[in-house]
Amino acid sequence: MTEPIRVANCSGFYGDRLSAATEMVNDGPIDVLTGDWLAELTMLILARTQAKRPNGGYARSFVTQMEQVMATCMEKNIKVVSNAGGLDPASCAEAVAEVAEKVGLNPSIAYIEGDNILSRLSELADSGIDFKHMDTGEEITDLESYISANAYLGCWGIVEALNKGADIVITGRVTDAAVVCGPAAWHHKWTKDDWDSLAGAVVAGHVIECGTQATGGNYSFFTEVDGMSRTGFPWADIASDGSSVIGKHDGTGGEVSIGTVTSQLLYEIGSPSYLGPDVTARFDSLELKQLSSDRVQIEKVKGEPPPEALKVSMNKLGGFRTDMSIALTGLDIEEKADLVQEAFWRACPYEPADFESVKTRVVRTDKDDPESNEEAVALWKITVKDSDERKVGRAIFNSVNELGLATIPGMFGVGGGGNARPFGIHWPALIPSDLVPQHVIFLEGDRTVVESHVPGTSFVFDSVDEKIVKTDFGPTKKAPLGLLVGARSGDKTGNANLGVFARSEERSRRPEKDELDRILAAVVANKRQKIPLAKIIVFALFSCRRIAEICRLRWDDLKVMEKKILVRDMKQMLSNIETESEQVIDARGHGRFVGSEPEVRPGLRSGHIPGSTNLPYHELLNPTDKSLLPPEQINAAFKSRGISITQPIITTCGSGISASLLALALFTCGHNGAAVYDGSWTEWGGDPDNAVET
Repeated sequence: MTEPIRVANCSGFYGDRLSAATEMVNDGPIDVLTGDWLAELTMLILARTQAKRPNGGYARSFVTQMEQVMATCMEKNIKVVSNAGGLDPASCAEAVAEVAEKVGLNPSIAYIEGDNILSRLSELADSGIDFKHMDTGEEITDLESYISANAYLGCWGIVEALNKGADIVITGRVTDAAVVCGPAAWHHKWTKDDWDSLAGAVVAGHVIECGTQATGGNYSFFTEVDGMSRTGFPWADIASDGSSVIGKHDGTGGEVSIGTVTSQLLYEIGSPSYLGPDVTARFDSLELKQLSSDRVQIEKVKGEPPPEALKVSMNKLGGFRTDMSIALTGLDIEEKADLVQEAFWRACPYEPADFESVKTRVVRTDKDDPESNEEAVALWKITVKDSDERKVGRAIFNSVNELGLATIPGMFGVGGGGNARPFGIHWPALIPSDLVPQHVIFLEGDRTVVESHVPGTSFVFDSVDEKIVKTDFGPTKKAPLGLLVGARSGDKTGNANLGVFARSEERSRRPEKDELDRILAAVVANKRQKIPLAKIIVFALFSCRRIAEICRLRWDDLKVMEKKILVRDMKQMLSNIETESEQVIDARGHGRFVGSEPEVRPGLRSGHIPGSTNLPYHELLNPTDKSLLPPEQINAAFKSRGISITQPIITTCGSGISASLLALALFTCGHNGAAVYDGSWTEWGGDPDNAVET
């Protein structure tokens, strides 16, 4: 059985953080560096770029990243697999080779073609391929107007390139998960019918393909995640059976949790059967398990044969558009909007019917009794579209400009400009997979053809049954839906989905104070309970289990030392400033403690509670595996700050989480009575009446 392979992501889209490749290569061990640079819109952008600049239809930022990391990748034997080739993988490969020569390296570079079927559209149509819209069934009537047409290829061309010794593999349009599944299949030597293993790798690829969306980005509950100002990129350890562990480099921002992974699993899926060119992954079979901080295991993924057709993404130029907005300030908003609209059309050289599309609307962003000018402003917005660029460019801008001194008081423009912008139309279709082979080409000259079709397979789509919706819920109260569920949206241009997931009470990030009170009451009432109260609080804060689960635990070698409340509120903290009866230790970073770095929560003051001492929690962790240091080293760290662990202590931080880690560390040193200020700096610094030191 082979060891797991670690596949890292450094890009979720064309334009993602340029330094991510360097971060993933330098900040922790990886075996393969991958990324996703392509989307349906990206293919249209690359097509327009290629029309203006031949041999320019690829993601140039990838080439820049290769210049930054190629030497390190070669030194550490890190393979690179990228779909940055876009519409022109050959030119992208040649550009990377030029960079390699520039830095004095000679990697083996392969690229994969075959996905681009634009030049074959007429031939394929003549052979009977109808290119019907796969969502609507609509017949295509203007095949010649499309400027890009790419089939979504699978992973086996990548496998072939790696088998032949490629250090860098550059593809065109493959599925987002293929750049992850390919290295896993190569490393573990899977066959094309290892359905479960392939499905597991596809799921892992699906989770990490959008980069930081797996580590807290676009996450509904982002306020509960630390380090969101610069989230780390994810990686996947993929085992020989297809199971995986999703993680990120230690010390980077964000988090990898069941919540963040669940959210990304819902991205761009339409049914439990996740269709791909290599395998159909059953998302309704998988199980998630939080192994440790920033480590989530995905297992038990079931795989089924893939469909016999590949999806084709086709794009054409739909025309041009212009968007303009005019501010409506103060009183008489509706009357001002009516006047602006009437005056605009009198100034415009065209009638509304002259455009292919016109949309005007009033956006009421203004407030009653506003406290600022911004709160007094509503917007009149107009969007026009037409195939004639001249009609929707300067003509619209000039017509709006004429109104500046002639209509409503306080008029000014908000956004928009004089130039029209192109927009595209996406058309998804299907093509039999046996008509789209993959061509694996090395710059050294070697060429291989890999069939996309998996012989002897057939796929039966398992539709989702309609569920009976419960309507009688008993007593209810109105509240924002986001308090109960998280969501993740995804789109394939005109086709969008919304995935929704609920969190159980057990999975809430941190119990409220009344929950902690109930925990403490349950402990006092439970005669068999032998867990120290400090341990219970830490356990509750970190694992967030229900009271019943906590009280079922039995640690017979431990005894209740004290029955006292180990949670502090603001009133007690204010009193402690006067009495100085308890030492206060702040677990935040030094910059936030002294006020030289901003708080992670917008609008929150920097600084610290008067009289408190700073001991950043990360100084108590092993830098390799993030476990607690031995008690003697922890004791020394507290002593170096002038803190006596024999005297009463209160721990605090940003929100009460890291403070609990300090309490746990003190517990390992024999201090069983460390209290946690539950509100921490969020509560203290958020109250303007509280004194702050810097």
